[in-house]
Amino acid sequence: MKNTLPLEYGKYYHIYNRGINSCTLFKENSNYQHFLKLYDKHIEPIAETYAWCLMKNHFHFLVKSDEEIQTEKKISPSQSFSNLFNAYTKAFNKSYNRHGALFERPFRRKEINHDNYVQNVIVYIHNNPVHHNICNHPLEYPWSSYITCVSNKPTKLKRKEILEIFSGSENFRHTHQLDLNES
Repeated sequence: MKNTLPLEYGKYYHIYNRGINSCTLFKENSNYQHFLKLYDKHIEPIAETYAWCLMKNHFHFLVKSDEEIQTEKKISPSQSFSNLFNAYTKAFNKSYNRHGALFERPFRRKEINHDNYVQNVIVYIHNNPVHHNICNHPLEYPWSSYITCVSNKPTKLKRKEILEIFSGSENFRHTHQLDLNES
């Protein structure tokens, strides 16, 4: 099955998943914040992040696994994501007095192997809250990387590379707006 293949180093992946039976993953702002903190701990060391969006019952990431890590530390990207999901599940279950799985298994991943497709996935991820009728523009949604892409604040996100993919910030904004207009 495609979704059980291990993540390979040096490749782009669209990583996504949802709560088991579409259950809520993020009940309050502190849940989103904690998930991102755990993401930094488990994923930042093994992958570069190009886009992300956390929704109430699902999430999306576009990452490129770091080839140098494989040689130096032999860390498996698939295991790192599993560690993230397990750590978040334990914290969530403890906070809300629940038990059992929180995420569907296995988490979904799709290799992105064309430059044009990388751009499309970034737009798709950022516009996800709009397509789910949560807001009218990705700038209004606080739990995605869109705001980081259009700001000048320091970030671990690969903002420079993202804007290069779109040939600049003006085209980045324009491409996102075109997608919204076509919806």
